[in-house]
This record gives sequence, structure tokens and C-alpha cells, in this order.
Amino acid sequence: MLADRRARTTDRDIMAVLLGLTFVTGIVDAVTYLGLGHVFAANMTGNIVLLGFALAGADQVSVSTSLVALGAFLAGAGLAGRLGHYLDPTHDGWIVTSLGLEISLLLVAMVGSALVQPLAAAEALVALLALAMGIRNAMVRRLGVPDITTTVMTMLLTVLAADTQAPGGGRGALARRLSAVAAMLFGAATGAVLLGVGGVQVAIGGALGVLVFVALGYLTAPRAEPLGRKAEAHPH
Repeated sequence: MLADRRARTTDRDIMAVLLGLTFVTGIVDAVTYLGLGHVFAANMTGNIVLLGFALAGADQVSVSTSLVALGAFLAGAGLAGRLGHYLDPTHDGWIVTSLGLEISLLLVAMVGSALVQPLAAAEALVALLALAMGIRNAMVRRLGVPDITTTVMTMLLTVLAADTQAPGGGRGALARRLSAVAAMLFGAATGAVLLGVGGVQVAIGGALGVLVFVALGYLTAPRAEPLGRKAEAHPH
């Protein structure tokens, strides 16, 4: 049954998952930046900039927390690369594995935030969330979907602006790009609201709930069309 379902994975299923993950990114980075000390779990460009600020003596920016986020993200990406040797090379194998690992790590982070004071365990929580984002980023890269990395918007916004002069991909590409921007925007807003309502634990729980919803939707969605391509194989 699993093999049959893998063969029937569609582009629409993958896009739904990626947009859901982009929404989760907004929540997670809201948690870490607003709730755990001006650091990002997903946006490593932002962390490098913040690290530069901290090295120059800027207030409210922690060198150690930024380094923890960078290290955990790289560790997650490296782990995902190693997993690539063992996973079925279909899109379905990458998506199911990535969702399972991300759900597990966010669950540990949510439980951990409830057992200890969030500020005392800020670096541990940042590490768990950044580890999850690193795994996911490497997995999403394997899917090879244009424009949507689920964690950064810089290149996507560049393409949106450039394509006003030279459209690329037609209306479908434009809708995909705008949907990704909106997903991260509203995810970040949702994360900020959840932090204000219930703190770090509630916000992480919100991200976890979205992930579970995305996973269940993907696993139960009827699929009638073949995807027509395999996940791109990258050398390790």
C-alpha cells in the first residue's frame, strides 16, 4: 500500500506540504526571536547578521545562542544528508521522514518548555528547533521544487520582482510564490499572537499542531496522478 501511495504522489500534495511547512517556519522563528532571545531557528542568514551585531557589542544579541542555532541547523542538515543514503529516493520518502522527525523534535521542545523555565533552557530549545529546521531544509532541497525553500524569502522575492519584466512559469508560478510569502507572513503573525497568549509552550504547540495536520493531510489525501519524476539524487 505504501509503495502504491508513493507512486501516486502529486505536485499538488507536495505544494500543500511545503506551504504548511512555510507557515510553521514563521511560527518557529517568532518563538525563537521574540521568545528565546533574538535568534532564528530557520533563517540562518539572519543569525549570521545577528552574530555580527553581537561581536560588535550590540545589546540583546547573544553570541552563544546564535552559535548554538547555527551549529544545530548544520547538524540537522548533515543528519538529513546521511539519511539520504538509506531513504527510498521518491519524494514521498523524503516528505514522510522529514515530517516525522520535525514533529518529534517539536514535541520534545514543547514538553521541555513546560518542564523548565523557558529562559533557563533557551539555548536547548533553540537547538532543538534549529535542528528540526536543518533537517527539513535539507529534505526540501531534495524535492527540487522551484522557489519554495520553506525557510527563506530573499530569492523568492527577487524572482517575484524580476519576473514582472520577464515572467517565468506563468500564473501557477506566481501563485506559488505569493502563497509562500503569505504563508510565512501569517505564520510569523500567528507565532507572535500565540506567544502573547500563552508563551513559548503554546506557540511551539501551535507549530506542532500545524505539522500534525499537514502530515495527516498528506498521508490520507487521495492521489490519482503520478508525479512523473523522482527526487533528485545529490552526491554526499
